[in-house]
Amino acid sequence: MANTRLSAWEKVEIARDSKRKTSLDYIEEIFDDFIELHGDRNSKDDKAIVCGLAKIGKQNFTIIAEQKGRTTKENIERNFGMPNPESYRKAIRFMKQAEKFKRPVITFIDTKGAYPGIEAEEKGQGEAIAKSMFEMAKLKVPIISIVVGEGSSGGALAIGVANKVFMLENAIYSILSPEGYSSILWKDASRFKEAAEKMKLTAKDLFELKVIDKIIKEPKEYNEENFKKVANSLQKEIQKEIQKMKYLNDNQIVENRYMKFRNMGEFKEV
Repeated sequence: MANTRLSAWEKVEIARDSKRKTSLDYIEEIFDDFIELHGDRNSKDDKAIVCGLAKIGKQNFTIIAEQKGRTTKENIERNFGMPNPESYRKAIRFMKQAEKFKRPVITFIDTKGAYPGIEAEEKGQGEAIAKSMFEMAKLKVPIISIVVGEGSSGGALAIGVANKVFMLENAIYSILSPEGYSSILWKDASRFKEAAEKMKLTAKDLFELKVIDKIIKEPKEYNEENFKKVANSLQKEIQKEIQKMKYLNDNQIVENRYMKFRNMGEFKEV
């Protein structure tokens, strides 16, 4: 399994590895009968976020996943996993559909961040991210978010307002990249390794700060056999948490999610 002595920067490199398993790899392994659904009913279908329906046994789910490409061609089609506003509006559409049909929502987080291009800003990128977080906060069905790779900036948090947040052991989750952090804080992008340590972006750090609820063990390098083991662990955790939340009413589900975010971090009065 993964080496716990890996530095924060080494985990950043693993999370960014182009050979790392993508959200769709996990979806195909964890769920049965995945059917992809398209479009935000307003503009177009942005492929950086994949939405659809799936099952585990008899339990139906709505799936929302940030998806990087597996090849250069696919990365271009998926904008390297950096969503445009249409992606977040598509996600909102299917969140509301999930609430209507009482389906739990499972989101997969794996992005460098929301796309920062001029056209994305003109289409309301900030508003789309904020609206997605707002709608997730009050959604009356259980939500589980899983950080499977690189979870950076508001582009990740936009689909991360969940009752439970799982994180793969070698994934990262942060407000921005270590390079960006060091450039802003120290005006020196070369201090990215130091920044990675200070940012507390690893699964271990975030679990201690109560930002995430579960660390899923994983190998440093995947083969088909140990990938199936990781996917099976995720499937079991999803089933366990959904079973627990079956006994909560709508208001309790929303309150549970609210309190999770209220209780994050440690604060001392001085």
